[in-house]
Amino acid sequence: MLTDIIACDVLIVGGGPAGLSVASHLGDDVHSIVVHQDAEIGLPVRTSGGTWLRDMQALGIPPEMYRVIDRLDFYSDNAEAHFAVKDDKMAVMDVTAVYRHLASLSDGKRSELMTGAKFLSCIEQEDGQFLSQIRSRERGNFSILSRMVIDASGWQCAVLESLGLGQKPTRTGVGIEYEFPIGDFDPDRAVLFVGSSALTGYGWIFPTPDNRLRLGIGVINPDTDLTPRQVMDAFEETGQAARYGIKIPQDYETNAGIIPSEPYDPELVYGNVVRTGDAANFATPTVGEGIRIAVEYGRLLGAEVTAHLGGDDKALGRYEAAARRAFQRDYKFGFMVNKRIAGYSPERWDKSVERLGRLSEQEMTALVRSRFGWRTMARTVWLNFKAKVSG
Repeated sequence: MLTDIIACDVLIVGGGPAGLSVASHLGDDVHSIVVHQDAEIGLPVRTSGGTWLRDMQALGIPPEMYRVIDRLDFYSDNAEAHFAVKDDKMAVMDVTAVYRHLASLSDGKRSELMTGAKFLSCIEQEDGQFLSQIRSRERGNFSILSRMVIDASGWQCAVLESLGLGQKPTRTGVGIEYEFPIGDFDPDRAVLFVGSSALTGYGWIFPTPDNRLRLGIGVINPDTDLTPRQVMDAFEETGQAARYGIKIPQDYETNAGIIPSEPYDPELVYGNVVRTGDAANFATPTVGEGIRIAVEYGRLLGAEVTAHLGGDDKALGRYEAAARRAFQRDYKFGFMVNKRIAGYSPERWDKSVERLGRLSEQEMTALVRSRFGWRTMARTVWLNFKAKVSG
């Protein structure tokens, strides 16, 4: 018979890449519970799956779970920039397969994965533990008592909101994606497009490892009142897909997702409550790509949570400091770029893509990855200054 209260060491709210990675890197003696709102891991798909080959290799993701991209094309209304990517290749993940692989890394650990389980609220008890209310399709309403809570709930920041430690973002990137057979599209090529097709955001065309194509458009709310569906409908009506070498069939799967689009906040640790992944705004500010980052820092957090529970008072601070070193400077500059380009007109995007075409492969990659060395930042500022002067 199920009890009304289940006890564990660590409650992880969210079964995406961040939460699953935390669970997989907790010590074998740490009892964790992952609550995941969706009925299955990796479904529905909420992300385009764009990433980088070197990160997939470093994280040990099986190669059959991603497709390597050799060519990356950028389009605005009247300009194009084409890159043969040789040194730092992009990749596109089979998102569902990768998430399930990440879940499998907890096999054999004291980790319980509850799907179809919605986190409702959390209260800190007098003894410092946390009592969380959960509603499950299988169990009904029940409580979880834990020593720690990890907020890996994505843009909703559900744990922080419930405890009054933070709130969900007011500025978000909202995307819609059609997925269908690849047809004649080059399976080694990816496309990013901007301009009137996706004002405030951008569009993408990504080939998947299983020979399908993902056509997506994302916009920034509230920078625009348009929904991604409205923008996608306009994209279809104008016939622009043919310019990029694709034909949208009548039947397709639809994916959708939301990510935060706000400045990076370095505060990640609130006593025994810690946030990670999209709840910590880890997605890159330029293109909103973050699975690899969620996995890397989720694994780091799992190891440091284990150390913290073992009595290391500095462990959680190390996680927070590592993230600050990795993101604070680059993301500050990247968010400045994000805010600026969200207001671009189609004409301004034409000039921007023309300038992009003059970058080296390494400079282009740094821009997309939101890795801004001093030279990259200086060049970006100079090119924008020249654009202003020239009108």
